[in-house]
Amino acid sequence: MQIDRIIDALDAIAPLEHAAEWDNVGLLVGARDWKAASLLLTIDLTQAVLREAVEAGVRLIVAYHPPIFRPLTRLTDADPKQRIILEAARRGIAVYSPHTALDAAPDGINDWIAAGLGEGDVRALRPAHVLPQTEQCKLVTFCPADTADRLRSAWATAGAGRIGEYELCSFELAGTGTFLGGASTNPAVGRRRTMQRVEEVRLEMVCPEASLALAVTTLREFHPYEEPPIEIYRLLPRPQRRMGEGRRVVLDRKVSLPELVERIKRRLGVSRLRVAAADGSARRIRTIGLCAGAGGSLLETAQSQDCELFLTGEMRHHDVLAAQAGGCTVVLAGHTNTERGYLKVLRKRLQRTLSTIDVLVSRKDSDPLREM
Repeated sequence: MQIDRIIDALDAIAPLEHAAEWDNVGLLVGARDWKAASLLLTIDLTQAVLREAVEAGVRLIVAYHPPIFRPLTRLTDADPKQRIILEAARRGIAVYSPHTALDAAPDGINDWIAAGLGEGDVRALRPAHVLPQTEQCKLVTFCPADTADRLRSAWATAGAGRIGEYELCSFELAGTGTFLGGASTNPAVGRRRTMQRVEEVRLEMVCPEASLALAVTTLREFHPYEEPPIEIYRLLPRPQRRMGEGRRVVLDRKVSLPELVERIKRRLGVSRLRVAAADGSARRIRTIGLCAGAGGSLLETAQSQDCELFLTGEMRHHDVLAAQAGGCTVVLAGHTNTERGYLKVLRKRLQRTLSTIDVLVSRKDSDPLREM
């Protein structure tokens, strides 16, 4: 199977446009026309994981953390990270990273963590804002009612009026237009230098920004008026409740901190957590903020939304103290411990879509930190 088909399946699960601006996601090594009969899922692409992929005959590695993050000015065997990338390319192994796109996606890593905390309402701490390309702008004109169908069709040929799988989408509103033509005008309705009142319709259609110039030209060609009225509005992206950074969970039933800690352990498959309990943590907890990996940047957002507990992989010491002082308990599970358990879920999701591909979860991928 060509890698581009696998990438399409990955993008359907975690659309890359919702990754953080600072992130480096997508196909990092290889070409979309390369072929792969199997792929390997891992959190980190280490030398051990690469050897595992080579021994298994894998031609695509899906590494959650991008092995190429900062721009490379050279690619040699003098640096451990570069050696891995160079070796993968030499052996024809492609590398793809979804990273924060998989965090933000519905049913992605953060939703998987949230589902282990108990029944309740779940939404993004920082919602993603989405605007389909075909709906970036809105075009408005005013015309005689008997010309609306012609103008609608003309605008549609320029790319306007597409909403999802629907075409020729528009809105009409009847009203009365007025105009007074000067001495050099040639009005399509009435006479120059005479105030005119005309029964018109307001015609609206969405339009991609890239199609605006053609849409304006097309309107001038097909509109009956000498000076066609046209208005252009930019549309704002729409916040998505279940898509974006982090999650806020409001449990149906309050739970004690010890019970919540046990639920987190079971969900993440860990035996120990680090907990900075805030004053009053003996009270039962209902509102929880969470973010896989290093989620300290979302702490203030979680506190502003009345989260009583914040769960993440790792945070700076002073941020933990600030949260604790602000009445928010912090639970730290270890960076990759908040992510690795989801690989089995991702494997099942991909296997359903890519039934002819072997989807493997790395056995060599592990938390580099050990308790001693």
